[in-house]
Amino acid sequence: MLDDLDRALIHALHIDGRAPFSRIAVALGVSAQTVARRYRRLRTEASLRVVGLADPHQAGQTQWIVRLTAAASSAQDLAHALVRRPDTSWVKLASGGTEIVSIIHTPTDAANSLLLRDIPRTGNITAVSAHLLLHTYLGGPTNWRRSADTLDERQQRVLREHEADDRPYVPVPRQLSERDAELLVALQRDGRATHAELAQATGWSPVTVARRLADLRAGGAIFYDVEVDAGHFGANTRALLWMSVSPAHQEHVATTLADHDELAFVAATTGPTNLVAQALCRDPADLHRYLARRLGSLDAIRTLETSPVLRNLKAASPITTDLSRTWRSASPTRTWM
Repeated sequence: MLDDLDRALIHALHIDGRAPFSRIAVALGVSAQTVARRYRRLRTEASLRVVGLADPHQAGQTQWIVRLTAAASSAQDLAHALVRRPDTSWVKLASGGTEIVSIIHTPTDAANSLLLRDIPRTGNITAVSAHLLLHTYLGGPTNWRRSADTLDERQQRVLREHEADDRPYVPVPRQLSERDAELLVALQRDGRATHAELAQATGWSPVTVARRLADLRAGGAIFYDVEVDAGHFGANTRALLWMSVSPAHQEHVATTLADHDELAFVAATTGPTNLVAQALCRDPADLHRYLARRLGSLDAIRTLETSPVLRNLKAASPITTDLSRTWRSASPTRTWM
């Protein structure tokens, strides 16, 4: 389990994933060396990772939640193949290890090659369903509350009050363009990469990198995500919840679910179920209490399918820096998008 300083550091990174260790140290009341040492330890022991991601709408991307059912003998190999693809994120083994769930990213104006070509040619798949992600109520830049509940208001102000100081000029919000591709790939690999490292990856100057980052963040085109093993927060039982809600009540149910501390992701989708959520609970008994008492009190939920998650093989970033780490039974706390 994490101690108070670990949790405070993770909360600080949720507020500003690129905040210098010196600024985090001021907010936490410790030395910058202590912050740096804790950060390195959490990267090693808790799979901590900060990644920079594009807003899918501004990037012209459509997201699909794909469910694949495969023979037990081939499910892990198929999941591993999905992990290696640059157009996937949040690859999970669920339902006893025979179901793979993944997010597929595809250009909004282009057909999804994985859905239309690659999957039909893959053997040992017994069922495929694809759910278009319509709207995210909890996820993306929004943090799982139990991973961002440590810092008080004063500490949060310390981390936020310097945001303008990082900008070398007053930025004009801009959308993503093709020239940002190399920058995005570098941020997907490491959201805390220095301006010098990003300049080397893009061929720009460090000043140009700093200005472009300020522009994109000001316009909401990019955000910084924090991945960390949820088991260190005591969430050892994870499940995907597929719900069917009458259209007249969908908005109310979704916004209600978005306020539940047990959930890290809530979204509206197409398909026979029109809401999907990810639950992070202490143990099976805790999950049962949540389903029976909190979800059970929402009469508008007509059907509910609970799919236990056995492993998270890939988290929010399309790029994995160490594939061997994806086979640990880790559960990054961040939401799907």
